[in-house]
Amino acid sequence: MISRRSLIAAIALGSPVLRLAKATPGTFMPAVTYDIGGKYDKSFNEAAWQGAERFKADSGIAYREFEITSPVQREQALRALCRRGVSIIVAIGFNQSEAVTTVCREFPDAKFTIADAIAKGPNVQSVVMREEEGSYLVGMLAAMASTGGRIGFIGGIDIPLIRRFKAGYRAGALSINPAIETVENMVGDTPTAWSDPTRGAELARAQFGRGVDVVFAAAGASGLGIYQAAKDLGKLAIGVDSNQNGIHPGTMLTSMVKHVDKVVYDSFSTARAGTWQPGVQSLGLAEGGVDWALDDNNRALITSEMEQSVRAATAEIVAGRIRVPDGS
Repeated sequence: MISRRSLIAAIALGSPVLRLAKATPGTFMPAVTYDIGGKYDKSFNEAAWQGAERFKADSGIAYREFEITSPVQREQALRALCRRGVSIIVAIGFNQSEAVTTVCREFPDAKFTIADAIAKGPNVQSVVMREEEGSYLVGMLAAMASTGGRIGFIGGIDIPLIRRFKAGYRAGALSINPAIETVENMVGDTPTAWSDPTRGAELARAQFGRGVDVVFAAAGASGLGIYQAAKDLGKLAIGVDSNQNGIHPGTMLTSMVKHVDKVVYDSFSTARAGTWQPGVQSLGLAEGGVDWALDDNNRALITSEMEQSVRAATAEIVAGRIRVPDGS
């Protein structure tokens, strides 16, 4: 695959480097653009990378990738990849919505999938997830694990996406303990809120000081500070997006997983097979878009009663008998 450094140089200088890597006509060449934070962010981007790697392993087809480091690169990277003849681009994260909406009009023959947002265009597939459903389940676990009846939520920015996490988490906790209290904070109100683990740790310590004993972080890389604070103070934390149970085994009660790996893998696979379709897809528990994580890292924290309760609630949500609020 083309290196990020080469692509950055080509974007910045109009270099002929990319001409050497231009896709051969008729060759299927997928691509993924990760948003700020890098593909090894232990969160959303890394899950996307895992999906791309799985496609490569299963199909033997290489993919191109770009790790965005500043907002201005979003449109530039998409254009550069389109000019090189890629077959489909999967853009990761809601921050790429405007860039996809703009660039898709310039390249009507290209296919674009955006994960976690809706972008407009006849050649765009927008995949959103029902975060509230997975958050309901981890909210149940938080309430069952809490000994003091007070749990925490720390989001990145107060936007509809994060309100879905918050609403589902609160509803799940209340289904277990109608008297439970949820202490809520946001890291900030600018994009830096997603990458400020120091501020995340400060907020977590403040919540723990108020009697919170379990905190759910939906704050991107800022969550790493939240998890560290939980570990330092002997409290529990809940990860987000990817399975983050392994970051601090024994501290991470569980993780609310969004299967962006599935989005990337399925987009690449359907584009290759000729069955990819534009439009909006909504993935929840029923479609395998969200879930909670149980593995060796948190097995000792999840009792059989807790597991049975969550699995029963999952079946009720899938059947439509539990309707989870989305914060709207």
